[in-house]
Amino acid sequence: MKVLQYILIYLGIMNITGFAMMGIDKLKAKRHEFRIPEAALFFVAVFGGSIGSIIGMYTFRHKTKHLSFTIGMPVILVLQIALVVAIYFIFDITFFQ
Repeated sequence: MKVLQYILIYLGIMNITGFAMMGIDKLKAKRHEFRIPEAALFFVAVFGGSIGSIIGMYTFRHKTKHLSFTIGMPVILVLQIALVVAIYFIFDITFFQ
């Protein structure tokens, strides 16, 4: 497998995890059960699951009234995109070889 394939598999897993965690936490909130800590939700987003977390937020209408999430999650995504662009241009690392 090429490095890009491993990266895409990792990102896929992280985004599915982020999406699922938002749905599970919303369900737990409705049932007044023990919740997933916000730090865990951000952890998954920071380590590659930001797109899935954002989609999960709006799909399940969860954490959409919290500024730390409505601003924080997109900021994390923008920083991740900037990091990839920086790696590509500054270090001349090509992902598609």
